[in-house]
Amino acid sequence: MQAGGQAAPEVVALKWRSVRALSAEMIDHDMVEAVYAQPRMRQFFPLVSHGSLQFSRCTEFPWTNDIPALFPSAGGGFVVIRMWEPNGSERQQVGWVKTLEEAAALIVAEIPAGWGPAVHGTTDDVY
Repeated sequence: MQAGGQAAPEVVALKWRSVRALSAEMIDHDMVEAVYAQPRMRQFFPLVSHGSLQFSRCTEFPWTNDIPALFPSAGGGFVVIRMWEPNGSERQQVGWVKTLEEAAALIVAEIPAGWGPAVHGTTDDVY
């Protein structure tokens, strides 16, 4: 699917370049690079919000929010959270890990087979 003359892989790649170039005040670069090092994650649309790294299976709002997101933990380490789960649900937190490599691997492990790459469009184009 194309819009604005760009295919979804090009839009996703452009967004990854943008996220990787953000200031350290916006996002921890090590966090971004650890996830980017996972080839499977490069096919999803990255989003940054309040120091977290989130992902969508589409390139336009509303985002899918069905891929676990990565947050730095206040006590150190990192937490992987399912954004679509109600706050406080037993399924919301996927896990807490000490290293970014563990966090990136945990996110990848939680993505169902057959998901990806991101489509150019909204959630209506995914579901």
